[in-house]
Amino acid sequence: MNHLLQIDASARRGRSLTRQLTNAFVAQWLYRQPDAVVTRRDVGAEPPPAVSEEWIAAAFAGAERNAEQCELLALSDRLIDEVEAADLILIGAPMYNYGMPAALKAWFDQIIRIDRTFSFDLGRGDKPLEPMLSGKQVVVLSSWGEFGFEPGGQNAMHNHLVPHIRTCSRYLGAKSFDALAIEYQEFGDDRHEASKLQAFDGIPALVERLQQTDGALAPPDAMLSFG
Repeated sequence: MNHLLQIDASARRGRSLTRQLTNAFVAQWLYRQPDAVVTRRDVGAEPPPAVSEEWIAAAFAGAERNAEQCELLALSDRLIDEVEAADLILIGAPMYNYGMPAALKAWFDQIIRIDRTFSFDLGRGDKPLEPMLSGKQVVVLSSWGEFGFEPGGQNAMHNHLVPHIRTCSRYLGAKSFDALAIEYQEFGDDRHEASKLQAFDGIPALVERLQQTDGALAPPDAMLSFG
């Protein structure tokens, strides 16, 4: 595994905890695997456009797609090419209003596309969609202002970030999914500092496991780690 795709979705630059986490992850990965290739896509700084009626028509045009429609899908093609080339997709995603940043949702909307990342066949019955990519590790590094968003936590029902990304990661070709997060950001107290320390301290072990197992699926309880 030697190609990482780093996606940063925070609207913040220098103050972003998720950017710090993704950079720490990449640094640790390169320390252990110096020949790895890293492609960086900063959707927080340069958000992809929202899909439009014209974009949808172009995506579904298939063999009848004209030159104008091909141009409309050019960015989508480049983003999908980046995903296809990656062995590991690293997503830095802060929780905004209990869900994804709009820029990250726009990235997924450009990526999840018929005949590029999924096929559609009504002959499959009630499950006509089938992912076309496979064999990739997906890692989500997040931060949020509150706490207790882990399964069974007091805010678990409000976590519309990690479950949403995990569902969408099927169309990224995910064979494994890991998430790690910093909590208590809005409190700014000792709990937040402890959570930050735990998250950053957890990165070397996560990288080591992913490199040693080549993304073998971890037990469900081991896949989500929160500070």
